[in-house]
Amino acid sequence: MSHPIHPSPDPQPIPTPTTPFALERETVERLTAGRAQIEAELARLIVGQKEVIEQILIALFAGGHCLITGAPGLAKTLLVKSIAQIFHLKFQRIQFTPDLMPADITGTEILQDAAPGRLMVFVPGPIFANIILADEINRTPPKTQAALLEAMQEHQVTAAGQRHALEEPFFVLATQNPIEMEGTYPLPEAQLDRFMFNVVMNYLPEHDEIEVVRRTTAETPAILSPLFTGDDVLRFHAVVRTVPIAEEMIRYAVQLAAASRPHQAGTPDFINQWVNWGAGTRAGQCMVLGAKARALLQGRSHVTAEDIRTLAAPVLRHRILLNYRAEAEGLGVDEIVRRLIDTVKDPLV
Repeated sequence: MSHPIHPSPDPQPIPTPTTPFALERETVERLTAGRAQIEAELARLIVGQKEVIEQILIALFAGGHCLITGAPGLAKTLLVKSIAQIFHLKFQRIQFTPDLMPADITGTEILQDAAPGRLMVFVPGPIFANIILADEINRTPPKTQAALLEAMQEHQVTAAGQRHALEEPFFVLATQNPIEMEGTYPLPEAQLDRFMFNVVMNYLPEHDEIEVVRRTTAETPAILSPLFTGDDVLRFHAVVRTVPIAEEMIRYAVQLAAASRPHQAGTPDFINQWVNWGAGTRAGQCMVLGAKARALLQGRSHVTAEDIRTLAAPVLRHRILLNYRAEAEGLGVDEIVRRLIDTVKDPLV
């Protein structure tokens, strides 16, 4: 006796725990759709600077800190404050000056009257917020700059032997002026390495600058609406780390960082000629983590070599120390990074 043959349904893909869509599909979809919402909301206040905005958002979603380098008047402070408003995060601006002390940032203990007598009570400083704008960070001495190191790495502050956890999520977005260097204190390499990206803000093209002048002289500044919460940001951090990445992409990021170190096996000749110090292991980590965040923001569930190449400059430019030969020949770090990208073999070629 024959039985009727029914067409089998199309096989459904079986989600695996290695894909972010299987783990946090809703979060991923919200993150992907959120980019357009964020850009649209920011466009009400910020004109242009799309690459800068993308890099700051990538760092935010990956849980990293940013150093923002640019001339005065390019809306660095406004951009950071606007991002804090969109994510409904507590924002604090710290103006770094030569007389700023570490306790002015982290907080201090004060003597306070209590029931049996007097007690030493810790009063939190402005660093106890979600987004810290360290304005003109290179204008304060290294002792005060170092007050940020523990907070950036450990997300905590130690005062009088007691540890005080910082609010999560926690980001430091520091600005510095690359033009006026008199009276400044260059950040030590150990602190520079704590920043995931060094984002460079350049002057706007003429049509964008005209729009900025028109808006700021004729309109009342827009009030931005919050789109996300701190809990959303923490969920974004978790899902970014689940994005799969091929072994050759990790190797590509490591090779780009390793090729920047002078006098090592296989180092390009131009690195030996122009570089005093190259990027460490954290550079590879930042490129991979940033590439995962960039992939999700663009609606992809995998990392490409283009993601890593795009983030090579913001990751490497503050981790490569040029020597006097490079300065004498007028070479900048970005040119060295471009040569590295041209030199290190693309994993797909």
